[in-house]
Amino acid sequence: MPVYSMTGYASGQNSPAGSHPEAEPRAHATPRLGVEIRSVNSRFLDLTFKLPEELRQHEPALREMLTAKLKRGKVELRAAIDSGAASGIGDPSTKLLQRLNAVQDHIKAWLPDARDLSVADVLRLAAGDSVAKGDWAADLTDVTEKALKDLLSAREREGGRLARMLQDHLAQLRALATQALPLVPQLVEQQRTRFLERWQEAMGLSGGTPPEAAQDRALTEATAFAIRIDVAEELTRLNSHLDEIERLVKKGGEIGKRLDFLIQELHREANTLGSKSATLELTRIGVDMKVLIEQMREQVQNIE
Repeated sequence: MPVYSMTGYASGQNSPAGSHPEAEPRAHATPRLGVEIRSVNSRFLDLTFKLPEELRQHEPALREMLTAKLKRGKVELRAAIDSGAASGIGDPSTKLLQRLNAVQDHIKAWLPDARDLSVADVLRLAAGDSVAKGDWAADLTDVTEKALKDLLSAREREGGRLARMLQDHLAQLRALATQALPLVPQLVEQQRTRFLERWQEAMGLSGGTPPEAAQDRALTEATAFAIRIDVAEELTRLNSHLDEIERLVKKGGEIGKRLDFLIQELHREANTLGSKSATLELTRIGVDMKVLIEQMREQVQNIE
């Protein structure tokens, strides 16, 4: 199953099948329906609809359509109807002209000083009448389905890019963990030798074998130091989290929340490793790990 991002954009446009059955054919002024869907990251599925009054009644159907395909993200759907008046001048139907004339006569009977309708008024009202009479239900469903399909494709492409980035960062974190693992035994051995040398100097035995008590004390100090700086447990848990993240990325689907939790756990282990660091090399590894984990955290926020 693919990994989906919550970020994406898609749009679609169409003409209604029967926008104005009463009007004569108009080649240059056909109303068109446009739909845009924008999506960004969010903890939950947050849908917003911006529809003209003519399409407001279709919001429940649109909500059901989006909910069936999207699980997380802040999603905004915009729809608009373009009357097409800007692309040409259409001919109003005879029936519409008769109706406008009758309405004008009725109004002037009560308001004799009312202004007569101009040609521009008639064309504007004709365009509005064409839009209002359009049966947009089938076209709205068709255009939204196409836009939603394009949105899912865009989110899948972005999700694939995020998955590849995560895989690359996982490999780098494993390499850093591999570098850190042998550093602790080496450091413990160095510290043990240093303790023995100090005990030798303190007891004036720099050229001979230290007494049993001095050697035991040195070994005790070295053991306590080893316990303080031991990061084997942190590295084991870190590798376990890396394995789980890799499994989830390969599985795909709705993995964003689970990945977010695992990234927090990775950050915790990297912080502990840094606090136990006793060498510049181990400190460098801890810092590099935290940089990679922070980059992963930012990208995981966009995964559905």
